[in-house]
Amino acid sequence: MSFEKINRILVGDTPGRNTELNYFRIGPEDASKKVYLHAAMHADEQPGILVLHHLLRLLRAADTVGELNARFVLFPMVNPLGMGDIEFGQHQGRYNRSTGVNHNRDWPVFYDAVGDGLSEKLGNDAAENVELVRAALRDWADSLPRVTALDQWRHCVVAEACDADYVFDVHCDDDSLLHIFSIPQLADNMQQLADWTGAAATMLAEDSGGGSFDEAWPAIWLRLADECVDKPVPLAVVSCTLEYRGQGDTFDDLNRQDAQNLYGYFQEQGLIGGARQGQKGEARAGTDLRATEYLRAQQPGLLAYRVELGDWVEKGECIAELIALDGDGAFVDRMPLLAGTAGQVISRKINKYVWAGANVSKIVGTEILESRSGSLLGD
Repeated sequence: MSFEKINRILVGDTPGRNTELNYFRIGPEDASKKVYLHAAMHADEQPGILVLHHLLRLLRAADTVGELNARFVLFPMVNPLGMGDIEFGQHQGRYNRSTGVNHNRDWPVFYDAVGDGLSEKLGNDAAENVELVRAALRDWADSLPRVTALDQWRHCVVAEACDADYVFDVHCDDDSLLHIFSIPQLADNMQQLADWTGAAATMLAEDSGGGSFDEAWPAIWLRLADECVDKPVPLAVVSCTLEYRGQGDTFDDLNRQDAQNLYGYFQEQGLIGGARQGQKGEARAGTDLRATEYLRAQQPGLLAYRVELGDWVEKGECIAELIALDGDGAFVDRMPLLAGTAGQVISRKINKYVWAGANVSKIVGTEILESRSGSLLGD
C-alpha cells in the first residue's frame, strides 16, 4: 500500500509569482503497470477536476485494502499556471500568456528527442525494448531545461508520464456530449473505454496536427516500429484525450458516476481488483477524425440553434441560423448554417455571439470529408 501527495513549487518568472502544483502517486511502487491521468491542462475546463477528485478517493480506498494492481499518478488540476489566468473577471486558461501557445499544443516529438541511435540498441526481446525506450525517455526528461515556470511545469508532467502504460488527458468541450480522441491503432481499447464512459463518439487520427499531449506518447512507438521492422517494438502505451462533456457539466453526482465508470474500465483492464464499479454500456464505434465536421461561422452574428446535442442530422440540414448584427440586414436577416455531412451533433457553443471563423458545432459522421486535412483539431 502506498499513497503519496507531492507538492512542487514552480518558481515564477517574476518576483512573487511562485505557483503550487500538487499531484498524487497511489498503489504498489513495484507494480508492473503505471497509469497516468491529469485534468485541466486547459485550465478553464473543470469537469475533469471533479472526476479525478472522485477517482482519487476510489483509488485511495482500494489501495488501503490492497486492490490496486498498478501504480496510479493523478494530477487532478495539472495546470495551476493557467488557473491564475484571470482577466477582467473572466477565467481564460487555455493559452500560455508568455508564448501565446495553446497549453495542449507543441508537445515534444519524442522520437526526435531520443530516437537517434536508439534503433541500433534494440534487441529481440519486446519487454527489454520497451524498458530501453522508457529509460531513454526518463533520462531525456531529466535533462530538460527548468528556467521558466512553463519549463518547470512541462518537465514535471513529462517526467511523470514518460514511462506510463496508460496516459489519459482529461478535458471538456464547450457545450458537448462526452467523447474521446485517440489513434486508430488503439481502436479496440478505446471501444472498451467508450462503453464504460458512455462516450457519444470516439474520433481517431494518428496525427491530428498541433502536437497534442495524448498523441505525443504513442507516436514514438509507432515511429520506432516503422524504423525497426526486424525488431519487436510494441505499442507500449494506451493514450487518449477524454472529453467530459461541456464546461458547465461540473456536478458532484454526475462526475462521481463518471469516476466510477472510469474505475470500472481500469478494473476490466486488470489494473484494479475488488467488486466491480460503474456501469458499462454499448457505445458507438469509433470513426476517422476526418469524418467529423467542424462547422464554422462565415461571418459574425448571434446563433439561434435548430438542433440539440445528440441529434442526427443530414447533409444540408440547418444546424443554426446566424442573426446579422451589422450592415443593411442588421437584426433582421438570418443566415442558415448548414451541415456539410450526415452525422451526430456532439458540440455547440455556450456563448451564442460568434465571429467569422468561429467553431459552431462538431458533427461526427462516417464519410471522410475532402475539406478535412492538415490540422484536424480546433484552436
